[in-house]
Amino acid sequence: MSESVIPNPPEPIGPNESWEHYELYLAVKKAVYSLPSNFESSLNIDGVLATDLFAFNSSLGATIEQQVVNSLNRLRSVWDPEQHYALYEFERQPQTFPDVVLKASAPNVTPTIILGIELKGWYILAKEKEPSFRYKVTPAVCAPADLLVVVPWALQNVISGSPIVFEPFVMGARHAAKYRNWHWEHKRKGTSKKGIHLSTVERSYPTKSDMISDRPESDGGGNYGRLARSGVMEEYISKLFTDKLAGIQLSAWQQFLSIFTESASESDIDIALQRIAKNATLSSSDPNATKRLAEKFRETADLLEQS
Repeated sequence: MSESVIPNPPEPIGPNESWEHYELYLAVKKAVYSLPSNFESSLNIDGVLATDLFAFNSSLGATIEQQVVNSLNRLRSVWDPEQHYALYEFERQPQTFPDVVLKASAPNVTPTIILGIELKGWYILAKEKEPSFRYKVTPAVCAPADLLVVVPWALQNVISGSPIVFEPFVMGARHAAKYRNWHWEHKRKGTSKKGIHLSTVERSYPTKSDMISDRPESDGGGNYGRLARSGVMEEYISKLFTDKLAGIQLSAWQQFLSIFTESASESDIDIALQRIAKNATLSSSDPNATKRLAEKFRETADLLEQS
């Protein structure tokens, strides 16, 4: 018996170019991509315990997301250079989809909402080398211009300082929902039932009480909605981890923090630090690069031990 043919993944979708706010939509995407050089945060973190490092995403995630919204409003000159949308601003509504909307700030202005952003902050040095958020919204409630935006962040000095953000992952919200369902039904490995019960809600910008989540027939592992596991972010994540923080690749910092916070002896940690430093500098022509990286890791490890 031949294997069933897997249908092609859904094609990217977005608003029609004839839409009156299409130029604004493009400008908002441009502003989102410019966040790394324009993000501002009033937070300053110091004295972090090693055991608390990986709690950053849950403890600071909401604050980072609000500061992303604040930064987008400060970027008005990028997304509204002619002041055509002076009566609109980005507003966070964390208990409703999407959790950020470009909304009229004055009454009797139509449309009330032009577009939305489902915003996910991601502490990039967390144990899992991928975002862990679950995205379950049904495709029908996503307006054509709505976006899913994942903003990776870390602390400026790795274990202290103010948060900084890196290049975000941007995808159409409806496309992301369709891709998630396609992967679950057709691409995912496993023997469990692969059907999905779609939400019956179809209107964009639903209320908090609307049941907008799709539900899998079977999900014993609780993995439905883990968009990163669908593979759609794979290329982006691979490229992102080549970026540097304090002069060292993010991939090396992520490995370092994972090892340091495990139950390991001092000698085990030193061996691991040397190995990570060596792997991070294999392509470097500097013969002293590995030594310097190992020293930087050891210095950071000592600071963690003292906190």
